[in-house]
Amino acid sequence: MSDRHEHHTIRRIVLPSGRAIEVIRFNEDDAATRDLHLCPHCDSDLVQPLSWSETPESRWQLTLECPNCGWMESGTYERAQVERLEDRLDEGLADMIADLQRLTQANMAADVDRFIAALDADLILPEDF
Repeated sequence: MSDRHEHHTIRRIVLPSGRAIEVIRFNEDDAATRDLHLCPHCDSDLVQPLSWSETPESRWQLTLECPNCGWMESGTYERAQVERLEDRLDEGLADMIADLQRLTQANMAADVDRFIAALDADLILPEDF
């Protein structure tokens, strides 16, 4: 089954596992400017690469997936597009590390507060160690 649109072609493929994927092929003009981190199906900005390999002429073969809606696409992309995707992935990783550091600090502060409260209430005895 294949749908034809002005700027792209959508083809729905049912895999042997029963899972269906949509393969979207963009016209060269659209594909060269599209931001790969944006899902064309649900507009999520969480699209991530599942596999990648370099091809001739400094292009990259990627399989992309949106964890929000399950959309998948395989295609060959320009180096500039892949570099923009890599920048977004690096930003996302930095955000996750910062969140982890804040969460770790908050958890440790809460542990210290509970320990101090237990000490103040004489709830910690030598045999606890």
